Amino acid sequence: MMFLRRQLPLLITMVTGLVMAAQYYVPHPASEQLLTTVTKWLQIIGGFALVLGITSLFHVHASKIRRKEAGWAYSLVLYVGMLGTIIVGLWNGGKESVDGALTSFGWVYSYTLVPLQGTMFAILAFFIASAAYRSFRARSREAAVLLVAAVIVMMGRVPLGEYMLPISGDLSSWILNVLNASVRRAILIGVSLGAVALSFKIIFGVERSYLGGGKE
Repeated sequence: MMFLRRQLPLLITMVTGLVMAAQYYVPHPASEQLLTTVTKWLQIIGGFALVLGITSLFHVHASKIRRKEAGWAYSLVLYVGMLGTIIVGLWNGGKESVDGALTSFGWVYSYTLVPLQGTMFAILAFFIASAAYRSFRARSREAAVLLVAAVIVMMGRVPLGEYMLPISGDLSSWILNVLNASVRRAILIGVSLGAVALSFKIIFGVERSYLGGGKE
C-alpha cells in the first residue's frame, strides 16, 4: 500500500519528467507525436480536474449554507449564479448570439459577468493607488528616483502630460524600453532558474508536497 501511495507516484513523476525533458531536444517525428499525445491527455486530465474542482467548490459552500456560517448568503448567491449560468448555457448550446441577437446566455455574459469584472478591476484601482502612494514617498534616494521615474512615465502616457512636458513621451519610452526591460529580463532569468530548480526537485523526489504529506 505504501508503494502505491508513495513510491509509485514518485516513479511515474520521475520517468515522465525525464522523458518529456528529453523530448524537447529530440527532433524526431516519434518525439513530436509523443508531445501531441501527451498534450491531448493533459487536456483530458484538465477536464477531470475542472469537474473535481467544481464538485469541491459546491461541497464547501453547501456545508457553509447548511451550517449557516458567517457569509453563508454569499455562498447561496454563488450557487444560484453558477447553476443558473450552467442551465442557461446548456439551454442555448453555449452560443452567445444567434443571427446577431443575444441569447439568454449572451445576455448573462454581457450584462452580468462583464460589469462584475469591470467592478472588480475598478476596486483594484484603489488598492493600486494606495500602494503607489506608500511606495512613491521619497523617504530615501532610491524612493526619490522611483518617484521621479513614475511621474515621468505617467506624464508620457497621457496627452496632457506630453502637452505640459513635450520631452516626457521620449523619456517615458526610454525608461520602459531600456531601464524597465533590463530589470524585467533579470527577473525572468531568476524566475526561470527557480522553475528549473523546482522541476529538478519534483522529478527526483526531493519536493513531495504534491503527494499531500510533505516530504515524509
